[in-house]
Amino acid sequence: MRKIIICVLTMFGIVGMPHEVLAQGDFVKGADISFLTAQESHGVKFRDRSGNERDLMELLKTDYQMRAVRLRVWVNPKHGWCGREDVLQKALRAKTLGMDVMLCFHYSDTWADPAHQVVPEAWKSFGYKKMRRALAEHTADVITLLKEHGVTPRWVQVGNETSNGMLWDMAHIEKNPRHYAGFIRAGYDAVKRVSPETIVIVHLDNGFDPALYDYNLGIVLKYGGKFDMIGMSLYPYWAMEGGREPNAEQCIMDCMTNIRRVSEKYNRDVMIVETGFEVDEQHPDVMVAGRDQLRRIIREASRECNGRCRGIFYWEPQSLPGPYKLGAFDSHAAPTAIMDGFLEP
Repeated sequence: MRKIIICVLTMFGIVGMPHEVLAQGDFVKGADISFLTAQESHGVKFRDRSGNERDLMELLKTDYQMRAVRLRVWVNPKHGWCGREDVLQKALRAKTLGMDVMLCFHYSDTWADPAHQVVPEAWKSFGYKKMRRALAEHTADVITLLKEHGVTPRWVQVGNETSNGMLWDMAHIEKNPRHYAGFIRAGYDAVKRVSPETIVIVHLDNGFDPALYDYNLGIVLKYGGKFDMIGMSLYPYWAMEGGREPNAEQCIMDCMTNIRRVSEKYNRDVMIVETGFEVDEQHPDVMVAGRDQLRRIIREASRECNGRCRGIFYWEPQSLPGPYKLGAFDSHAAPTAIMDGFLEP
């Protein structure tokens, strides 16, 4: 009877998903490895710290205790990477290794984040109702494809860093908050229709910023949106560069405080779905500092957040040094010291 009552209350947005439903196992460590197939197509060979060639997913699982991968989903990407078939191939590789899968729907043909939420080309002429249907059909289609091949996503993000809404301008959070919440609800309902056991995440950036989470999640719930879990990005490097935080230590502390606060306020578990630290091969101490920060985040998130932070995902650790600074592998495609942050000291 208790479970029936909770399900009914949850259905109408009165309470969040109960903690015992969401606490599926221990604290999960994982990585977004969405670039992987594109890298492999360009001849990148990954190696371990001893220089031995290794399959990347197997390396992450065996050497760094990762139990899950996160996969970016684009609608109609120009070159096919992160489209439905590419996502399926990566998901099947994860399944073979016994790793869980998180899907991250961008609802775009390209990058979506707080500064970019570009409507897919095929949806640009749609009105609100037709856009909702397209979003729901796309979500259900990808999940159904995976399930038909034996992969049930453990988590699904309905949008990527939707701090300012999604599918602009139709669902910009300031211009059309009802539409934003409506799209979140459409994504949620589509996931549950084809995969009721999958945990649905709303993902925002700047995990250290409590005002952002109150504003955005408040709008989602006010206008009928639904979610099971709160996803956060935590990048001390970007927070300091943008003048939002004075140092990494304060940034991490503020994020942990926010995790404890929002998990209690909204009665939802939290996941750090993106993080990353600077790779500087000329200054090894920079990567040692990154290792220590990562280790601290894992320790505090898993032990000091009242059991409500369920895991952490590193964003594209296997990306090689270049324009993007926050991978965790070196120019020889081998792990740097940062990766040791996943291991117990």
